Amino acid sequence: MTLANWMILAAALLPYLTVVVAKAGAPGFDNAAVRPSLEQQQGYRQRADWAHRNHFEAFAPFAAAVILAQAAGAAQGRIDLLAFAFVLLRLAYTGAYLAGIPRLRTALFLLGFACVVWLFLLPLSAPA
Repeated sequence: MTLANWMILAAALLPYLTVVVAKAGAPGFDNAAVRPSLEQQQGYRQRADWAHRNHFEAFAPFAAAVILAQAAGAAQGRIDLLAFAFVLLRLAYTGAYLAGIPRLRTALFLLGFACVVWLFLLPLSAPA
């Protein structure tokens, strides 16, 4: 299994890690009514829920880009590097989100998105 494939797994786990932060020890949290309880959260717990949702949104394009780049025969080393960078940027994005630093969060989001776009474009340079 390639590093990029491991990064797909890591990216798939990110939403679940952030929702633990949103839920764990939250006052008044009701696991029988998860969504309404999450909507009532404040501060870093609320931002953790928002990061949780964004990780789900970012996952599909990332996974598709890695799989398509590999299927097209793009350089595996480049795919691995971009996939690793994406996951690191998403971790940093989560940290900025939890800390309430919106400009940094946006910059990290855009850098991660650039990795996804680059992955989609890698097959253009692959040998035919």
